[in-house]
Amino acid sequence: MLKNCGMGFGATAVSALLQDKAFAGLDSSGKDRHSAFNPLTPRKPHFPARAKSVIFLYMDGGVSHVDSFDPKPMLTQCHGQDPRKLMDVQPTQFNSIGKVLKSHWEFKNYGKSGLPVSDLFPHIGSCADDICVIRSMTSNFSEHTNANYFLHTGSGLQGRPSMGAWAGYGLGSENQDLPGFVVVNGGLVPPGGLDNFNAGYLPAAYQGSVFRASNPPVSNVKRSDPGEAHQRAKLNLMRKLDAENLKRAGEHDALESAISNHELAYRMQLEVPELMDLSDEPEYLKEAYGFNHSWNGTKTFARSCMTARRLVERGVRFIELTCPGGSGDRWDQHGKLRDGHTKNARSVDQPIGTLLKDLKQRGLLEETLVVWTGEFGRTPFAQGGDGRDHHPWGFSLWMAGGGVKGGTTYGSTDEFGYHVVENKLEIHDLHATMLHLLGLDHERSTFRYGGRDMRLTDVHGHVIKSIIS
Repeated sequence: MLKNCGMGFGATAVSALLQDKAFAGLDSSGKDRHSAFNPLTPRKPHFPARAKSVIFLYMDGGVSHVDSFDPKPMLTQCHGQDPRKLMDVQPTQFNSIGKVLKSHWEFKNYGKSGLPVSDLFPHIGSCADDICVIRSMTSNFSEHTNANYFLHTGSGLQGRPSMGAWAGYGLGSENQDLPGFVVVNGGLVPPGGLDNFNAGYLPAAYQGSVFRASNPPVSNVKRSDPGEAHQRAKLNLMRKLDAENLKRAGEHDALESAISNHELAYRMQLEVPELMDLSDEPEYLKEAYGFNHSWNGTKTFARSCMTARRLVERGVRFIELTCPGGSGDRWDQHGKLRDGHTKNARSVDQPIGTLLKDLKQRGLLEETLVVWTGEFGRTPFAQGGDGRDHHPWGFSLWMAGGGVKGGTTYGSTDEFGYHVVENKLEIHDLHATMLHLLGLDHERSTFRYGGRDMRLTDVHGHVIKSIIS
C-alpha cells in the first residue's frame, strides 16, 4: 500500500491529535528518537548548509550530452565514419554500432561566462551564468532500471533508500504539514517505478510522496466523509487502536511511521489544496513558465516547475520532478533523435529557465540547489541510422544555486565525447556533494541496518569541492 500511495495516505487519516511539542524528537530521557512519532522534526546539519532545499530535475531516459551541454566539433569532422577506427568502443546496450553522428543542433555561447549550450535549450542557456555544467559524470550501468536505481539510491539494486529520503532522514522538514520529500510526477513513471523514490530500510515516513501536476494532485487526501464530526469519530477510534498496538509493541518504527503518516495526511487536507491552487499566481508569470504554450508537455512541466518553487517556499526539503508524458519517448531516442529530443526539450526548457529566474528574483536560488540530469548519456555514434544508444562512460549534468559556482564547467570527455579524460566522477560523488551543500557529511549520514552502518554513498564518494563557491 505504501509503495502505491506515496507515503501511505489512505482515504481515512488520523487527526493531528498530538501537538508538535509532543513530537519534539526526544524520548522521556531526552534522547533523540529520530524516527519516532514525528520523524520530520527539523534537525541541525553537521555544519552550516549552503542549501536548504533541493529541486532535482530528472530527465528520464538519458539526454545526449553531445547534443546539449558538451559540444564536440570532431563529430562534425568525422561524421559518417566508422567509430571503431576512431575510439575505444565498448559494447553498448543493444550493440548496434552505426556511423559517427554529428549533432543536429548548433551550440551558442551564453552569458558573461560564454558557456556553450545547444539550440535545444535557449531558455536554460539564458541562465548560463548561474549554472555549473559537469561534463565528466559516469554511471556503473547502461540499462535504465539499474541506472535509475543507481542515480537515485547509490545502488543498482532495488529497495535502497532514495537520496530524497536520506535528506529527510538527516535534516527533517521545515514544514510539518507537508512531506519532506515530494515527487511531482509529470505523467511518466521511470523504469524501476516508485522504488526510485523509496525509503528502503529507513523509516517509511521518509519516502517520496507522489504529487501530480494534474488534478487531483494527491490521491485519497480529500475527505470523502459526509462531515468533520463523522471523520473525527473514525479518527478517535483509530487513535485508540493505534495507541493500544503501540503500547503492546513498544518502540516500533513501522507502526510509529504509520501513525505519523496518518497524522501528516490529516494536516495535508488543508495544506495541499492551497499549495496546488495556482490561481493566485500572476498571469505574466504563468505565461513565462509556459502555462499557455501550444505544446501540452510544456504546459504540464510549467505547472510542475511552479509547484516546485511553491514547495521550496513552504520549506519542503527535497523535490523531484519527472518528465511530462506525451512528449517524446522520454529522452530515450534509439531512433528519431532529432524529433524526440526536440519534443522533450520543448517540454522542459522554458519552464526550467523561468524556474531558475523566478527563484533568483525571489532570493531563493542561493539557498536552493537545482540539479538537472538523466541516468546516463548517449553514444557519439548512431544506433542504426538516426538514434543514439545508452552511454554511461561519460555524460553531462548541471547544477545551479545552493552554493554552486555559476558560469563554469567541470571535467571533460575526449574529443568525441566518449570517455572521460579529466576529473572523472561517479554518481556517489554527486550524492556526496548534494549532501554536503545541505550541510550533511555523507560519511556521517548513516543508518544501522543488518549489522552495518549504511550510507547513501556506501563506501565511496568525494565532495566536488572545486565547484562550490
